[in-house]
Amino acid sequence: MSNLGPMGGPQRVTTPTPPQGEAIGRYATYSEAQRAVDFLSDEHFPVQNVTIVGNGLQMVERVTGRLTYGRAAGAGAASGAWFGLLIGLMLSVFGGGGSGALLTGVLVGAGFGMLFGVISYALTGGRRDFTSSSQIVASEYLVLCLPQMAGQAREVLGRLPNGLGRAQGPGSTGVQGGSQWGAPDPTARPGGWGPGPQAPTGSMPPPSPGSAPAHQPPPPVRQEEPEVQMDLSGPTYAQKVEEARRARRAAEEQAARGERGGQDG
Repeated sequence: MSNLGPMGGPQRVTTPTPPQGEAIGRYATYSEAQRAVDFLSDEHFPVQNVTIVGNGLQMVERVTGRLTYGRAAGAGAASGAWFGLLIGLMLSVFGGGGSGALLTGVLVGAGFGMLFGVISYALTGGRRDFTSSSQIVASEYLVLCLPQMAGQAREVLGRLPNGLGRAQGPGSTGVQGGSQWGAPDPTARPGGWGPGPQAPTGSMPPPSPGSAPAHQPPPPVRQEEPEVQMDLSGPTYAQKVEEARRARRAAEEQAARGERGGQDG
């Protein structure tokens, strides 16, 4: 079954796919990640192999002030004036009204916009007496690159001024060596979720180069379980089936003899 477009032709359906690649930079703000990609572009790096991924997305609504009848009227008048300016410009150009039509359109649009703004604010009943602006932000931004070009990208980002080549937020280290995005965690337990067993806090540090290896306890001896011997001396499945068939046939013959004896008596 194929999907048809507006003109009846086949329409290609694209399925969103998760980002792939190695992390070559971690940044606290989008502007820093954008600057890193822009620096790669300035250095003639093929930026079509780079992806910016935002982690920990949040919807942030910033309150800008208190909403009153005056501010509602002013905002409505401003939006209405822009619409009236467009109408007046069309009348002055195509209708021959001149500058008078342009000014009339601005005034009429501002008046209607002010009226609609006040009416809309009155209909809310005081349930939203503030103005705000909303946007989607992320807690961190990763710059990913295809594995075959990740090394070259890290080398280019290493020349980025102010140490933003491998930034990871204030007072933290950057991505060293990168990690495969979307690849399985090498520390995960086989067949389960979560990291594998970690070394205890008080464990001994690894020996330094050149030092004698520490004494390792011998591996536990695995005891082999005795092999279970199956008893094959009994009757086979075919023999059991044959015995059941004979017993059923004997029961049927005995029942038939009983019926004949009852009829003779």
